[in-house]
Amino acid sequence: MQIFYNKQGIGDVMIISLKPVNQSYQFTKYGNVVKIYSPDKNETLGYNIFQASQYISVEQQGTISVTQEWVDKIHQIFSQNALEDEIDVDLSPKFVVGYVKQKQPHKNADKLSVCQVDAGDEELQIVCGAPNVEEGQKVVVAKPGAVMPNGMLIKEAELRGVPSSGMICSAKELDLPDAPKEKGILVLDNEYKIGEPFKF
Repeated sequence: MQIFYNKQGIGDVMIISLKPVNQSYQFTKYGNVVKIYSPDKNETLGYNIFQASQYISVEQQGTISVTQEWVDKIHQIFSQNALEDEIDVDLSPKFVVGYVKQKQPHKNADKLSVCQVDAGDEELQIVCGAPNVEEGQKVVVAKPGAVMPNGMLIKEAELRGVPSSGMICSAKELDLPDAPKEKGILVLDNEYKIGEPFKF
């Protein structure tokens, strides 16, 4: 789930994206809420809340971090507009400290590595193109569902025929201050614990 709000850019509209709108869709209006859905797949793709500032005070611009408080507010707005939908959201941390347990060369790409990464509660296979990734490193992992600072959504993918679940991040990708210009992932020191949320 992604929430966007930019009053100056697109007006007083909150955009809630659940799935990419790259398929045929229809919409139904409930007061100031528009529900966007795919009739073919019988699934909801997202919602637009018009006149959003009438319901909530929004200080953030652009991508809004999804919390239980935001989900509760959205459900309240739905109720006020006679829409009975409920959004089921995974609020587990999407940026976590990972540990590279294994690194192997990609069978179809010289500059890619296939890494097995301990993310605390699960092990992820991540295809990584960074030249400095090595076994034994603690790294920042963006899990599927994470939204990068530039707005990119991290999804399950297949890179050159190999499944990849997430991304090992560089300081530049995380938009950290004083990020080096050279290509390479951010390597963390040992004070970080595997699986803990990475805050930036």
